[in-house]
Amino acid sequence: MKVLIVTDAWAPQVNGVVFTLGQTCRELVRMGHQVEVLQPGLFRSVPCPSYREIRLSVPRPGAVGRLIRRHAPDALHIATEGPLGLAARRHARRLGLPFTTAYHTRFPEYLHARTRLPLSISYCWLRRFHGAAVRTMVPTAGVRDDLLAHGFDPAKVVIWSRGVDLEIFKPTAMGAEADGTGPRDPEARGSERRKSEPRDATVRHSKRPVFLYAGRVAVEKNLDAFLSLDLPGEKWVIGGGPALESMKKRYPDARYFGPMPHDELARHYRMADVFVFPSLTDTFGLVLLEAMACGCPVASLPARSTRDVLADSGAGVVSDDLRQACLQALSIPREIPARYAQGFSWQATTSTFFRHLQPIGRG
Repeated sequence: MKVLIVTDAWAPQVNGVVFTLGQTCRELVRMGHQVEVLQPGLFRSVPCPSYREIRLSVPRPGAVGRLIRRHAPDALHIATEGPLGLAARRHARRLGLPFTTAYHTRFPEYLHARTRLPLSISYCWLRRFHGAAVRTMVPTAGVRDDLLAHGFDPAKVVIWSRGVDLEIFKPTAMGAEADGTGPRDPEARGSERRKSEPRDATVRHSKRPVFLYAGRVAVEKNLDAFLSLDLPGEKWVIGGGPALESMKKRYPDARYFGPMPHDELARHYRMADVFVFPSLTDTFGLVLLEAMACGCPVASLPARSTRDVLADSGAGVVSDDLRQACLQALSIPREIPARYAQGFSWQATTSTFFRHLQPIGRG
């Protein structure tokens, strides 16, 4: 099939939506399909207010429709609710083309955190946007329940999970730690890492244990809940975002590494003792899978989506008391999260995505 994906989130942005779409496109091509992407790089763009790292497209009137007609796809998927998504939706409705959408981001909660805009207003707009689609794909059962509670049609909201690149994110291939049989005590684990990776200055100069957060550094990620904790060892933050500089000033004792390529990120997951996920608004959290695939247990607050991802795997601790969750997670053997993450592959999740697409009849 010829699949056309329309998205307002694309490289060089670095976030879960971009990575999910990139992996999905690659898997679709491997499956033998032709994939085209309408993305911001094809149009003039302007910085997003309050988040200059993100560019918003400003397509000329009719430009998106002309590109859709030129591509003549067999299936149309609108991945985001931004300017390109709106233009593609408008064109599809005008011509009577069926299409699918996806709900990647809890925009109502994000907007409420930033502007105090009432959730009811945002969800009303989202119901209208997604209501015209044949199906709306969401990452977890918890997100589906949330949308249904806000009036979405239960017949149209379907689950499309996420995956992890197990070739990049994997337990370290060094001695006992590689198969999860290494020492469980955090200080002993730190000593073992220092012996096995002596050339790495980050490990050599770190205090054990290491509690790591990776992802966007923004107000909606609830990083204060992590960085304000009284924990032994060190706190590491990997990623960039609009709140990075303010976090550095407020929590100078944490170590900030900025954004990283995936191979470096995987190496830091392997160095860390616990991955801390304080977000209450994420729809999935790809970083959860990445950290677990590297053998790093998780400590998190009880967000529904996080509970959906972890399930009863034993790969992490979910608690209202994030400090206790962090400390308890130290005792989780690293083979448990590593083994659990093996069940999430991009091949499987892309097959689900493809089944949810709606073919366009040509008449």
